[in-house]
Amino acid sequence: MTTRKIGTRKGLFALACVLAAGVVMPTTEPANAQQRSLFEIIFGNKPRDQRLPEREMQRQQQVAQPAPKISAPKFYNYKPDVLKPVDLTVLAEMEIAPAKIVAALPEIPVGSDVEEALDSTDAGVEMEVTSSISKPASVTPADAVTVEALADIEDTPSVPPPGIELASADDLSATQVMAAEAASPAPVEVRSEAAATTKPDEMVDVGDDEATAVAETPAMEPEPAISATVPARTAAPVVEAMESPAVENPFVEARQYLQGEKLNALGEVGEALIAYYTANPSFVWVEGTNANERAGAVLDALSQADAYGLSAADYQVELPASEYDTSALEERQRALMLFEMNMSAQVLSYVLDATRGRVDPNRLSGYHDFKRKDVDLVSALENIASAKDAGSALVASNPDNRQFKALATELAELNAVEADNLIEIAAGTFLKPGTENPELKNVVAAIRKRGSDKLLVDHGVTLMEYGLDGRHVYSPELVAMVKDFQKENGLSADGIVGRNTISKLTDVSTASKKEMIVLAMERLRWLPRNLGSRHVFINQPAYQATYINNDRDELSMRVVVGKKSNQTNFFQDEIETVEYNPYWGVPRSIIVNEMLPQLRRDPSYLDRQGYELTDRKGRRVASTNINWHSVGSASIPVDIRQPPGARNALGELKILFPNKHAIYMHDTPSKSLFNRESRALSHGCIRLHDPRGMAAAVLGSTREHIAQQIAQGRNKAEPVPGNIPVYVSYFTAWPNEDGSVGYYADMYDRDKRLNDAIAKTREKRRG
Repeated sequence: MTTRKIGTRKGLFALACVLAAGVVMPTTEPANAQQRSLFEIIFGNKPRDQRLPEREMQRQQQVAQPAPKISAPKFYNYKPDVLKPVDLTVLAEMEIAPAKIVAALPEIPVGSDVEEALDSTDAGVEMEVTSSISKPASVTPADAVTVEALADIEDTPSVPPPGIELASADDLSATQVMAAEAASPAPVEVRSEAAATTKPDEMVDVGDDEATAVAETPAMEPEPAISATVPARTAAPVVEAMESPAVENPFVEARQYLQGEKLNALGEVGEALIAYYTANPSFVWVEGTNANERAGAVLDALSQADAYGLSAADYQVELPASEYDTSALEERQRALMLFEMNMSAQVLSYVLDATRGRVDPNRLSGYHDFKRKDVDLVSALENIASAKDAGSALVASNPDNRQFKALATELAELNAVEADNLIEIAAGTFLKPGTENPELKNVVAAIRKRGSDKLLVDHGVTLMEYGLDGRHVYSPELVAMVKDFQKENGLSADGIVGRNTISKLTDVSTASKKEMIVLAMERLRWLPRNLGSRHVFINQPAYQATYINNDRDELSMRVVVGKKSNQTNFFQDEIETVEYNPYWGVPRSIIVNEMLPQLRRDPSYLDRQGYELTDRKGRRVASTNINWHSVGSASIPVDIRQPPGARNALGELKILFPNKHAIYMHDTPSKSLFNRESRALSHGCIRLHDPRGMAAAVLGSTREHIAQQIAQGRNKAEPVPGNIPVYVSYFTAWPNEDGSVGYYADMYDRDKRLNDAIAKTREKRRG
């Protein structure tokens, strides 16, 4: 105990000496250095007045550091489908199974001599049947029943008499029966007792559905007219399939010319081509030594591909000359076989393009979201090959809904227009009342052309007097006329001639309209062939949403869609729910891109605005308790939502069709935005001008029902009955219900990108 105390005292004494020495020893610090405490000298800590500025500096550096951003989807450098070489040698080398014929052999009784039974007739078959015929008739001396009777049985829908054994439909086809006739020329005789008393030249008419059938009839009372008995040794015939002699098939003979041949085609086309001819080794487009009528009809249809928004140059096939050197038949056969292959490849390419489009939309940008259609090309070629009108069958690959038909009609009318009579107003023109501008003459000319009859009558004097003095002053009379024109076209009637007014005054050129229709046809192929008798269609460039019921436009309204920096996606889904008095769950992109910079400056911002924050365990937290400087684009520790109420961004209700883009239709407290001409103003969702009307439509309910649900003031969801597709689309040309076509500005510049993709596809295909 004493030793331990002595050791402790020695340690303390040594420490005191060191400290004392440190205090009195001179230092090399500058004269203006601050005095440090003994604790700071021992542990080397910096003075407090130095530590505080460093913390402030760190805080300022955090504030100065820019908040992270979540980037929007991107447009891609489009890569078209690649043409692949199709090796046709596989068709030249494939094995073709020999055809089978069907022969009727007698059933050999047990214990009988097989060879004797088979040799009883020249054909190896002898069938004697008992026949009971109810109607008076005459019979041949020997009731001859040949293999033709089997074909009669196959073609007759009635049930065969009891006791007969027939081959299945797979075993007994018309072709096989024909082969059997050629292989078995000797008839099979049916002998009856009547033959003994019938004169050789006297004929008995046996009906089609009576004794011509090969049968063993059950025992019954004999009819007085004819009675026939069957020897006890004979039993019912058994139909047996046998291989037939080789039948001449021009395709099979000519396929040798495919050895080493290749053609370039899309991957799906090449696979379908080989699959079709493997299963159907015969010509579709060739007959004899020339192309057949079917080929002519289909070539005519391919040449008219432009009428359906495609390009005929993509499906050209060189037709073999009708005149050829008859001494070079092998060369002719080779040419016909290659024509057959090329013809089928181009037909399949047309079917593929007409059904699903030439461009894969998902390769255009992240704003497109479609599952590319699967097309059964083998079945399509089979249908065209068997159709009475092969050309019409090919054209039927295009969509057949009313929208596509209206676009095709508009395109045909535009193609018939000889020349444009355009009125152009210089870009950047801006007219205010009282100003003078030479472009005013073009404004007046455009109003003369595009104004209503009423407007032209009301302002007839103004139109007649304009320009008489040689000046172009924007007078009060002209201002009044422009205001009326603006009212007619849904513009703000302020009398100012700017970009929006000029867009209504000037024409879209015929060439531009045709281009927009072709792009609309391409986009329409991405959608289902049948949009549904009941659906919602949102066209972003038109800023319009339409509820269609029984294929009629039942409700249409203005909408607000995404800004160019927050574009609304192009996709389809199905409406599921209407939610009343909704919460607004703030999307992660808005939190990071818009709220985070504000929260770093003012952490109490969300608390003051009434937002609710919950952590990952569902516990409520205050925004002031979160270090927003540590929040990044990938790590947001809380969920943020805005409760129902007058300030809620979603207004009274929202209509949900859950999708990965977090896009839905909803109300908005910002009603004034619907008065604007250009309404690309949201973060991507679709704001409805008449949300109660749309909710009532999809629910199959009434506006009164919707109002009652909202009036309850609580958050509530109501499922939408049935299946209602919704198409969130992008069409700069789209038909109205009456068939007329409206043209709209390409607000997201997607037309240009789709045009570029089509051009790249065309270039790739034509080499």
